[in-house]
Amino acid sequence: MRAMILAAGRGERMRPLTDALPKPLLKVGGKMLIEYHLEKLKAAEVTDVVINHAWLGEKIEQALGDGARFGLNISYSAETEALETAGGIVNALPLLGSTPFIVINADIFCDVDFSTLVAPIAGLAHLLLVDNPEHNKDGDFALTESGYVQQNGQSKLTFSGIGIYHPDLFKHKAKGKRALAPVLREAMDKQLVTGSHYQGMWHDIGTPARLTELDLYLKNS
Repeated sequence: MRAMILAAGRGERMRPLTDALPKPLLKVGGKMLIEYHLEKLKAAEVTDVVINHAWLGEKIEQALGDGARFGLNISYSAETEALETAGGIVNALPLLGSTPFIVINADIFCDVDFSTLVAPIAGLAHLLLVDNPEHNKDGDFALTESGYVQQNGQSKLTFSGIGIYHPDLFKHKAKGKRALAPVLREAMDKQLVTGSHYQGMWHDIGTPARLTELDLYLKNS
């Protein structure tokens, strides 16, 4: 199985930290955010990794190189402007192969064991959902007792930014800017999206305050 790390965002809410450094290279606990993902993928024996980039992308390539020092094979999908999540995946499809692949947001921190993601999926997507954080109290999607993800439900959870996708989810989607949520909702309506509720550690590093909070936690743990 291959993996893709989404690293093309500008990180507007993280400014001025991201004015001269792309968000995935910001450090917490003495390591770059993206480095935690790379180490966990290696531990799960997922060694072929695609990273997309736009803002200061050359710095990401300089920092990570071909992935050899992580025991990985890293290739890059460069974007002249950020294409949003689905657009970035569509652009990178030639590098991702014809079988399901893992996609991870670069700007999250999660202690899930990535080896649990290396498994067949029942439909076109499998989403890792987490408890709703303070900044997303209403959640994103509902998870049924049978494991399907729906747009609406009595109790919604938050999409973690970690998912497994079959390339067919993006079949016939034109290149260009494209958000992921509409693509997922279309598949949800056909009961082609499953999910699981992860209740371990998860952080969305969306602001400098959240970055500092996680940094202190990791340094003191």
